[in-house]
Amino acid sequence: MKILHIADLHIGKRVNGFNMIEDQEYILDEILKLTDSTKPGAVLMAGDIYDKSQPSTEAVELLDEFLTRLASLGQPVFIISGNHDSPERLSFGSRIMENNGLHIAGVFDGFLQKATLEDDDGKINIFMLPFIKPAMVRPFFNEPVESYEDAVKMVISASEINTDERNILVAHQFVVSGMAQPQLSDSEAISIGGLDHVDVSIFDDFDYVALGHLHRHQRMGRDCIRYSGSPLKYSFSETRHTKSVTLVEMGKKGEILIDQIPLTPLRDLREVRGPIKELIRIGKEDSEGSKDYIHAIITDEEEIYDALGQLRQVYPNLMALEFENSRTQQVYDSEALAASDVAEKDPLDLFSEFYQIQNNQELTEDEIRVMKEIFQQAGGVGI
Repeated sequence: MKILHIADLHIGKRVNGFNMIEDQEYILDEILKLTDSTKPGAVLMAGDIYDKSQPSTEAVELLDEFLTRLASLGQPVFIISGNHDSPERLSFGSRIMENNGLHIAGVFDGFLQKATLEDDDGKINIFMLPFIKPAMVRPFFNEPVESYEDAVKMVISASEINTDERNILVAHQFVVSGMAQPQLSDSEAISIGGLDHVDVSIFDDFDYVALGHLHRHQRMGRDCIRYSGSPLKYSFSETRHTKSVTLVEMGKKGEILIDQIPLTPLRDLREVRGPIKELIRIGKEDSEGSKDYIHAIITDEEEIYDALGQLRQVYPNLMALEFENSRTQQVYDSEALAASDVAEKDPLDLFSEFYQIQNNQELTEDEIRVMKEIFQQAGGVGI
């Protein structure tokens, strides 16, 4: 059986002030065409369906159209909520839609939702775990739940998983493999300090784990634990990404093939660099490419009059503009030098400079002696 895995649609998202709804409508149509041509036995949507918990009217209408057309193709669809979604809003009408093959796990209710499909090789169990935090799991268990990993592990441990059958998990979490972490993009909001980390070892009972949350398609640990990535680029840190959908072909237990099918957007999101006259010339010669979402880096040494206005005449979707020349490099170098200078200075010298700035006078010899004693007691500073 073929399984199509997508995630992180972020319908309704704005990038640098630009409304991406037209681009999203186009890419969702491309996904529908792929679904029709590849004819998977199921479609998995691993969270962050919307970009906001209160999506705009046009975002709701676009998802409604997409799901209506997807359901008409005949494959069952399995949807979970992500951290950007409102679980309650996404779950609205889910029991009615289940009759039309749309299975939605929006609100976490204490256990993994499960659906079973069958093909010539037997059963395929699809487990659905919406995005969860420790606080969402605690009411359902008597044991302490301190971390995201505790929460996911406890929910999976409490589920009946027949490892003799083929099992798929759809989840939306930040997954790591031991000390190895996934590659991130600027468009993702990740908790500081690793509080939201979940180790891949928790998923040992599953033949395939369809992940959402990160925008670059990648595997974590085993080849069958995968982020499908977002279907569109949502930040300039993603300019070198090739966006795709993940097509999984499951044979008998233990037999699995994975293919990334590239997606071509309505407009690319990319970076151009060079003198402004050269950028304008290139844009005029490439009438289609000039409509892309552009981050322009101007390298001219002289001052440019109305650089933004000049470039916008050629690149109507110019999102960001910056200058890169000897002057900006000097600023960068001076900032880096200041940072390294601070790192190399003795704590007493730094305090002395701070004291002088604050009091407009230098430390006395007695004050220096007192501060030396304090630094030595505090950290054994060799001064």
